[in-house]
Amino acid sequence: MFEYYNQKLSAERLKRVYEIAPPRVQQYLQAEIDHVLTKIQPGDVVLELGCGYGRIIPKLAEKARKIIGIDTSFASLQMGNERLSGVFNYQVLCANALHLPFGDHFFDVVICIQNGISAFHVDWHDLFCESIRVTKPSGVVLFSSYSEKFWNHRLDWFRLQSQAGLLGELDEEKTDNGVIVCKDGFTGIAIRPDQFLALAFEFDVNTQIVEVDESSLFCEMIPGKSL
Repeated sequence: MFEYYNQKLSAERLKRVYEIAPPRVQQYLQAEIDHVLTKIQPGDVVLELGCGYGRIIPKLAEKARKIIGIDTSFASLQMGNERLSGVFNYQVLCANALHLPFGDHFFDVVICIQNGISAFHVDWHDLFCESIRVTKPSGVVLFSSYSEKFWNHRLDWFRLQSQAGLLGELDEEKTDNGVIVCKDGFTGIAIRPDQFLALAFEFDVNTQIVEVDESSLFCEMIPGKSL
């Protein structure tokens, strides 16, 4: 799936995904950003996993002391640098979320939103482990996925992406119950609350699951704190 995003859903094509989003999806996207902003303090250093072309970096940079975004797509990162020329407290790096080039307890906030946990197609345990490793004990790790209540809106959006040629043709027989499957190999799943909790249970974190806007599920983890 790394290759899919690098070759088919990077830079301008990725930007187009958000441009064609219908109003209810636009509401969902903004609600995610608004929720993340409530977790950021002015002095915080923030890491965004899967930053793409820097779509949300300007908003984060307005509140954080510094925002660092990582992605595996050179094309998206190059586009991001061009788009973010007026933002001065950010940095983007080509890096793998499973092998972050940062020391332990480096960040105040680590975020992976818009169902990035599914898009990465990596071992979820390893992804959680590395994200928690680089987060301060007083910090917070935020992963989001889709709420079950948002399924019809999500499906409509992915059909629009397929019709626009940004994704392959949807496999309607296999697309169901939170799972979207395209005939060109793309798959996207939604992470359930019990799956988030089971993952977080393996780590020394205080965890809560928060539903936002009846569209997103956030798994919020504070490292090093007992329940």
